[in-house]
Amino acid sequence: MLPPLWQDLEFLSPVSDARADDLAAWVAAGLVDGGTVLDVGCGWAELLLRVLEAAPRARGVGVDLDADRVAEGRSRASARGLGDRVDLVAGPGREVAPGPVEALLVLGSSQVWGPDVEEGLPLDYAAALRAMRGHVVPGARVLYAEAVWSAPPTPAAVAPLSGRDDEFLAPAALAALVADHGFSVRSVEEADLEEWDAFESGFVARQERWLAAHPADHPGAVEVAAAAHSQRTAYAEGYRGVLGFAFLRLVAV
Repeated sequence: MLPPLWQDLEFLSPVSDARADDLAAWVAAGLVDGGTVLDVGCGWAELLLRVLEAAPRARGVGVDLDADRVAEGRSRASARGLGDRVDLVAGPGREVAPGPVEALLVLGSSQVWGPDVEEGLPLDYAAALRAMRGHVVPGARVLYAEAVWSAPPTPAAVAPLSGRDDEFLAPAALAALVADHGFSVRSVEEADLEEWDAFESGFVARQERWLAAHPADHPGAVEVAAAAHSQRTAYAEGYRGVLGFAFLRLVAV
């Protein structure tokens, strides 16, 4: 079994520590009087915990399908003295996420409200935005981060993804869509290549560590090596600099 992703990644998205702290501080600034912040697709809840550290009167709820990641988040919350202020739940976000809340985090989780990823359809940003607006009170601060096209998609970029050039929107088009779904857009920024490079390196690090710890004739070695090579090639020769990740700071109106 491969090591868990959280051993090599701080977040399951291309975001630096500095950017994460800045985003967490912005969300927390809307919770000075308390309230609840919901994280849909929280993973191991690192960003949610940073928001709670910056907003000592707030409570948090995180939802994720992966029970192991949720368990890791609970362990982190306990170790940082936040266990009594956060509730992390393993389950489908569209069914168990509470609302309305005073702040919302949705990072790379639009698919919670759209078609299954396996269907290979364009990302349904609109369905996510409608659901997000229904989960928050007016004036709530919302951090919405999602995949975008940073540059016009090329055949090499789309091939290792869904194979379609309409899978994602450009940042400006996403910002316009957001404004039509009950939110005021306060800022739009994108992950830079340094953040992407660090994320992609961390993503394959567990495979590389597994290969280093097992003999070349291990039954799983060929499969693990092939997966690592495929991921590195897809990024370096395909979607690097084309696939982006946008961070939108929103306020519900």
